[in-house]
Amino acid sequence: MKRPLIVGIAGGSGSGKTTIAHALEASLEASTVALIEQDCYYRNLSHLSFEERSQVNFDHPDAIEMELLIHHLDELCAGRPIDKPSYDFETHMRGAETTRIHPCPILLVEGILVLADPEARKRMGLKLYVDTAPDIRLMRRIRRDLEQRGRSFDQVRHQYYETVRPMHLAFVEPSKHHADVIIPEGGQNQVALDFLLSRIREYVREYRNPHHS
Repeated sequence: MKRPLIVGIAGGSGSGKTTIAHALEASLEASTVALIEQDCYYRNLSHLSFEERSQVNFDHPDAIEMELLIHHLDELCAGRPIDKPSYDFETHMRGAETTRIHPCPILLVEGILVLADPEARKRMGLKLYVDTAPDIRLMRRIRRDLEQRGRSFDQVRHQYYETVRPMHLAFVEPSKHHADVIIPEGGQNQVALDFLLSRIREYVREYRNPHHS
């Protein structure tokens, strides 16, 4: 049995990497693909007060329980299901519910820092970086945080200058150099999507018929 193809999809906050991940997922048979979001693996900070949790730098690699994410990838590659955690961005806490993910040919791993971790990179057969201009990324982030995450404009602005921008320059942007494919302008790049889907569908065929590859 071939191992699953792990596709890492990185890029700055608001770059369109989630759009790419969802487009790939939607274009493949449900039984052949699973999406694993880095955001689900923020460390559980329930032992801290809300005020203390609010001060955490969530854009630093230490905020992610990457060891659990990597363990889950290894389990799926070994043919065992996992229970993907959930996370509440308004309370900064891990949720009680989990999502059962079963082994399948294609594992999409999406998040700002998924290419910044050497151990995670070792497991990836295809590494993507979605490269979008900073002003576009900022506007998308402002809209998302105001509409979906219960933040005020002042909170968004403070977080951007205090952690988002410096961490992007320190960790996210440099991880671009590990990418196999750099995708300009995020989910609007249909040519890149078609190219990726062709490669991924070829892998699914090989996975299902290893003796005919």
